[in-house]
Amino acid sequence: MAKVGRMKLGSQGLEVSAQGLGCMGMSAFYGPPKPEPDMISLIHHAIDSGVTFLDTSDVYGPFTNEILLGKALKGGVREKVELATKYGVSFADGKFNIRGDPQYVRAACEASLRRLGVDHIDLYYQHRIDTRIPIEVTVGELKKLIEEGKIKYIGLSEASAATIRRAHAVHPITAIQLEWSLWSRDVEEDIIPTCRELGIGIVAYSPLGRGFLSSGPKLVDGLSEEDHRKNLPKFQPENVEHNLTLFERVSEIAARKGCTPAQLALAWVHHQGNDVCPIPGTTKIENFNQNIGALSVKLTTEEMAELESLASAGAVKGDRYPDGAPTWKNSDTLPLSSWKAT
Repeated sequence: MAKVGRMKLGSQGLEVSAQGLGCMGMSAFYGPPKPEPDMISLIHHAIDSGVTFLDTSDVYGPFTNEILLGKALKGGVREKVELATKYGVSFADGKFNIRGDPQYVRAACEASLRRLGVDHIDLYYQHRIDTRIPIEVTVGELKKLIEEGKIKYIGLSEASAATIRRAHAVHPITAIQLEWSLWSRDVEEDIIPTCRELGIGIVAYSPLGRGFLSSGPKLVDGLSEEDHRKNLPKFQPENVEHNLTLFERVSEIAARKGCTPAQLALAWVHHQGNDVCPIPGTTKIENFNQNIGALSVKLTTEEMAELESLASAGAVKGDRYPDGAPTWKNSDTLPLSSWKAT
């Protein structure tokens, strides 16, 4: 099995496994929750294999994914992992609620600590940005949580370059979580360069295109009615046919390389730089083993260029999320000056 090395995530001192494990799909959004004993076995297998950077959120379930991780981390396992969770998104009446006010941030952190059964969170992300609250106010509260030992490092997810800069000026941001894969590359223009300029680590979620780059049409045909991907533009029938071309081309190159399409797609993310940690999610041990095999796939400059030309603008149809969903594109917050005035 491939050796999973270690990497420094950002410039604040956090060290994680070179690949992480996204835990969301074990409990939420991708069909019904999976059997708890199987998921705990998978998490333990991941840790034993060297994948120690575990990613969850309070909204996964909601709450059930953190509770699952809490069970998996008992009995001395906590000390072996780098634990990341997120706050800031809740669902009520079928609607997203996003909050970044200090009172909410503190209450959410304390609730996550209880569910996870831990005394601190290694990396605590704002899952989506509350544009009504200046980012400086939110990060100010996170800074207090660091001083109290409840969290070690601060992260942001789906934040614009301007929001990242403003946050980083209050307290160093360790990592930005963003969607980055062969079929989602819009972060390359502005956000990636900003992270690199400021010494912020990059955590790539959905590096396999939410499974599309692993299985292509087979995945789409097999989605259950409760699978959140059914609502995403890229998975709509009118876009899937166009997007299959990318999957087919990736599959051809993978066959030539003697690896799977998933391994090739993941290797492409790994080759973006030693400041990038992808966190593919899975619910099956065999898929997990395949994913860490991506660490052994070496791509030449020519192969990287070939993949990038396949995945250039226009190669994929459909946005990442439905219109109006909160993403980095609409994450600029109120200016601090206006907050003081109120």
